[in-house]
Amino acid sequence: MINETVAMAERVPLREKSHSEVDVERFISRSRKGKIKIGAKSKSQLAVKLLVLVLLGITIFAFFTFDYQGIDFAKAVSDTLHNIKTVFLEPELTRDTVGGVLYQLLVTFCLGTLSTIIGAVLAFFCSLLCARNLAHPVCVNIIKSVVAVARAVPTVLWVLIFAVSAGLGSVAAVAGLTFHSFAYLTKAYAESIEEMDPGIIEALKANGARYWQIVCQAILPSTITSMVAWTFMRFEINFANAVAMGAAAGAGGIGFNLFMAGNFYFDLHEMGLLTYIVVIAVVILEMISTKIKAKVK
Repeated sequence: MINETVAMAERVPLREKSHSEVDVERFISRSRKGKIKIGAKSKSQLAVKLLVLVLLGITIFAFFTFDYQGIDFAKAVSDTLHNIKTVFLEPELTRDTVGGVLYQLLVTFCLGTLSTIIGAVLAFFCSLLCARNLAHPVCVNIIKSVVAVARAVPTVLWVLIFAVSAGLGSVAAVAGLTFHSFAYLTKAYAESIEEMDPGIIEALKANGARYWQIVCQAILPSTITSMVAWTFMRFEINFANAVAMGAAAGAGGIGFNLFMAGNFYFDLHEMGLLTYIVVIAVVILEMISTKIKAKVK
């Protein structure tokens, strides 16, 4: 009897081991040579591959069914390369002066700065009302839904909406850029606040701290780095949008000069120089923002 019990006890772990080995083997994908495949197959990967194949097929079909109206592709490619060479290798001011261009660049910079500052201030106070660790859940859901709708509408469309009442110009551009910046930064600031250690807020509440004391002594010191990073990121976006709004909404700035040089005068030399100026300005702004974020840390 004792021998049979010992034998049964010895068989149980062996059965469990073999059962676990079978289960693991079911999920292992091997090649024909028996090697284990590192990339596991999944339904999502299959769906992505099918989507890429469908889009590729539609693209090829579209290229073969376009009405090209007798376009000479060789001449088109040659002209395109010549235009690229003129824009990037032969930049020159022909209709404007250096002082005038720098002034228009300053106008664009002011448009981006003003819309970012106003949007950031409004977004900070609104983020306090839609952070889940500070506000009521109903208030959070309502404000986040409104902000999501405002953020889903492109900046250009907001500028054109405000242009209906304010007219085309810098006022509509600043209003549209500010509104979209407000929606963008509200979400970013609220997420930064929600990522805080909840123990800090609970400790201050337990000690009888008031709402604004919690904001000034816990939230701002803990989230200032991420908020500054988000604000500068939005400023770079607003600067690029301000360049586009100069042409789309008549807001002035260097974007309007680019529009006139490229579409009205077809002066590729001046358009190339203006493009270089914008690129240099963006690089300088990126360097300044990096140094400021490093100091804030």
